[in-house]
Order: sequence, then C-alpha cells, then structure tokens
Amino acid sequence: MQISSRFTLALHILACIDAFSPDRKVTSKFLAGSTNVNPVIVRKILGQLKSDGIVEVARGTGGATIERPLEDITFFDVYEAVGCLDNGELFHFHENPDLNCPVGGNIHAVLDGKLNRVQLALERELKSITLADVSEDLKKRLKIEQSDL
Repeated sequence: MQISSRFTLALHILACIDAFSPDRKVTSKFLAGSTNVNPVIVRKILGQLKSDGIVEVARGTGGATIERPLEDITFFDVYEAVGCLDNGELFHFHENPDLNCPVGGNIHAVLDGKLNRVQLALERELKSITLADVSEDLKKRLKIEQSDL
C-alpha cells in the first residue's frame, strides 16, 4: 500500500506557502521549484486545496495563501482534499476472487473488517496532526540549521 504522492506534495506546498507568503508571492512556478515537480501538477493540487477551502489562489502572478488558521487544518483535511481515497476506501480490494475457492470465497469476510480498522486508525492519526505542527517543526529545524552556520 502506498498513499499517493499528492498527499506529501500538498503538505510540502502548504509548508512553502506558510513559510514564504509573508515575504513574497508564492506562485505555482515558485512551488514547482521547491517541490521539483511540473507547475501543472502544482496547479492541480492547489486547485484541489482551493476547492476544499484550504488555500486561496489569486489569478496570474497573485500567489497562493492559506485560508484557515494552521491549527484548524489537519493532515486528514489535506488527505481528503487531494483525493487519496478511492470511493472512501483506502484499500482497493481485487474485484473478482474465485468464489468457488475456499480462500477466495471467504477472503472478504476475513479481511474487510480488519482493513476497515486499519483505515480508521490511519484517519484518526491524520486528524491529530495539524499544519501548525509542521510549521513549528520546520521553524525549529531552520533555527538549528542557521545556528550551525
């Protein structure tokens, strides 16, 4: 299992907006430089975050800003915004197990509840971490790096 890189990319984008927006316009071109991905992908993610009310994006070179307090935006909010779930489910079960096979005929009954518990645990943890946590940790790391110079 691997959650789409859109999730970590969105977190990177939001960390950049938080870190740089007070001093400069944070554009998709700037974000593409920091993330080292195509600006088209950055714009798509910004659009998803905008649709969920997490960011505002000014047309042209206006830049992006975060719309809500950082402590009110959880990892789960970002996870949902960038579409990491397929029909609300983290795990995509293979479509057609052989129902005549003793394992294939029972695999859903055996695994579905367990996979649901795993998803709920992940979502609970995602809801406990905010962008404020990321911002604080990033500021601490930047202070450490500056003091090492």
